[in-house]
Amino acid sequence: MSAPVLGVRDVSGFLLRQRGLRRKTIATVRSSLADFLAFLAAAGRTPQSLADRLPPHRHLRHESEPHLWTAEEIRRVLAVIDRQSATGKRDYAMILMTARLGLRISDLRQLELGDLDWRAKTITIVQHKTGRPLSLPLLDDVGWAIIDYVRHSRPETACPKVFIKHRHPFNTFGCSSSVASRLSRHAARAGIDFPPDQVRGMHSLRGALAVAMIGNGASMPVVSAVLGHASSDTTQAYYLRFDVERLRCCALDIEDVIGQAGAGECGV
Repeated sequence: MSAPVLGVRDVSGFLLRQRGLRRKTIATVRSSLADFLAFLAAAGRTPQSLADRLPPHRHLRHESEPHLWTAEEIRRVLAVIDRQSATGKRDYAMILMTARLGLRISDLRQLELGDLDWRAKTITIVQHKTGRPLSLPLLDDVGWAIIDYVRHSRPETACPKVFIKHRHPFNTFGCSSSVASRLSRHAARAGIDFPPDQVRGMHSLRGALAVAMIGNGASMPVVSAVLGHASSDTTQAYYLRFDVERLRCCALDIEDVIGQAGAGECGV
């Protein structure tokens, strides 16, 4: 008896069952499925490549808004981390670095011991996402948190990354979700509740830093430089819309608008 052959209807049915997921998740599933189908075709497991017959998927980048952490919420999260444990020291340093310096998860995972200049008190990296160099100040609290982890809790390993997994083999984190899950776990212990439609991963700490800097009067070029953006336009397009307090200052008084409209009609 011959094995059943995978067809377009099977693939379509699988994708239809994913409709309840977020758009970004569906896009990830679709991409992985396309790679798998292409592999099956190359290996002669399917009579034709189904990857080219997958329906197109339009990903809306700003479908969900990030949670804008308050300074108090960040303090609460950091306070509940058990800094006597090895993983606690690591998690504390990682979350503190993201909250204070705005590092992307990809750069946090790829950070190496050689990127830290203790004498100059700087962190110099090549950003994983853009390939552009970035230099940030090695703040005192961040520096001491890293020292506490590296000296007292980081497992002995040949891996050059600063932050590593504490299970054998002791190497770098496999994916960004494994890092983000640490933040969610500590946030739950701190009793922080998130609206269901808000993104609350490590990247949301980066957004909170940007909004805090803008609110404290930092110029857009300075904010862009800290976040590692090539242009201030990128910073304004994404982060400026979250600065609700400043946006309120730009709002027009409805009575003034109605009054001006009425005066215009009378002058016709």
